[in-house]
Amino acid sequence: MQDCLGLDFGTTNSVITRPFADGSATPISYTRGGPTYENFRSALSYENRGGRMHSEGGPFAIARYLELMEESRFIQSFKTFAASKLFQGTFIGGRPVGFEQLMSDLIGHMLAAGVGLEHPLPKRVVVGRPVEFAGASVDEALAMQRYSDGLAALGFEEVLFVYEPVAAAFFYAQQLQSDALVLVADFGGGTSDFSLMHFSGAGGELRATPVAQGGVGIGGDTFDYRLVENVVLPRLGKGGTYKNMGKELPLPSGYFSQFAKWNLLSVFRSSDMFKDIKRTIRYATEPEKLEMLVELVEEEQGYPLYLAVSDVKAALSQQEEADFCFNPLGMELSAKITRAEFEHWIAPDIARIEQAMDDTLLRGGVARKDVDVVFLTGGSSRIPAIKQAFAGYFGAERVASGDELVSIANGLAIIGAREDAGKFAVDAQRMRQSV
Repeated sequence: MQDCLGLDFGTTNSVITRPFADGSATPISYTRGGPTYENFRSALSYENRGGRMHSEGGPFAIARYLELMEESRFIQSFKTFAASKLFQGTFIGGRPVGFEQLMSDLIGHMLAAGVGLEHPLPKRVVVGRPVEFAGASVDEALAMQRYSDGLAALGFEEVLFVYEPVAAAFFYAQQLQSDALVLVADFGGGTSDFSLMHFSGAGGELRATPVAQGGVGIGGDTFDYRLVENVVLPRLGKGGTYKNMGKELPLPSGYFSQFAKWNLLSVFRSSDMFKDIKRTIRYATEPEKLEMLVELVEEEQGYPLYLAVSDVKAALSQQEEADFCFNPLGMELSAKITRAEFEHWIAPDIARIEQAMDDTLLRGGVARKDVDVVFLTGGSSRIPAIKQAFAGYFGAERVASGDELVSIANGLAIIGAREDAGKFAVDAQRMRQSV
């Protein structure tokens, strides 16, 4: 057994796991002497303390940000920029900070707060990576180099990359009683990824053969935005008009595009587009809506907004309708949303996910009827419309789910402890050949 850690670096949450000699793995929890947290949000908060920048990570970053707000810089979902050639870093306290440093800071906080982690740490870390990175101008080799550099700064000497759904497949395979062709569908915050794996137990040893991988840049963040787009933005002026030279014109769509990700709003506040919105208020048909938009952005309400959105999305996975309630600074932003409405808004996204799944099967030369088990994992796998879509394709009896937030991380540690771990790792050259 190889000593290692498994790392699921996620858009929304990140998980570290460690393997055991019996072939299992378990996630670590986190504490600073107070409450113990089972989840670690992929978030950072920076503040100036005596002329030096001090950072916090995860739940500790959220608590610090909510306490200071105006005095701190809050960063979340930065994984979405991992493969972007356009993202060269961000300025924090007047100095440039690259992706590698952000990742190193986040994982460093996880390691420091990890309960029961023994030091020195293992030299090997097995990191999950999406099959398809999200974002524009994607350079997947760049993303993997950034991951490697960020982890090397923490002292890791061997970094193995494994497709996230491959790791989830290993986690699920621990409960297989017979040989099986398994399709894993991993629905993360930024991407939906698929892995087709054949598992056999010949000779009492679990053997795995990768068959095909695929994915698409649609995930939980996309579904969040559909709620914002259809419920919130119309109340902030989207679809409205303004008067210019005697004509009534539609408000530019660019006024609202930055709401696709809440963490973009702090950058939006200093943009020329935001200044243009302020100038347009006096000409708007419904100026009070644009005024609400401006106030929401200036008062850094993006994070609370998306917390409210996330809450209603989770509620709609359990019930047929839910109340969206977000009333910052005295604003009135509330609505009753039905599951049917939500499913209508995300239907085109699910269609693209289904197409990516079909492409994966086609790449592996496999028909739907030949798949023995479909394992759904990731937070968005709880959405009923996704469960129903896969049950419709494969039959409910072949669809399984569970441990949605830790299956990938546990699988990464299980792989990393194997002598043949390198067989399931992917580097930039192999990745281009196989995907």
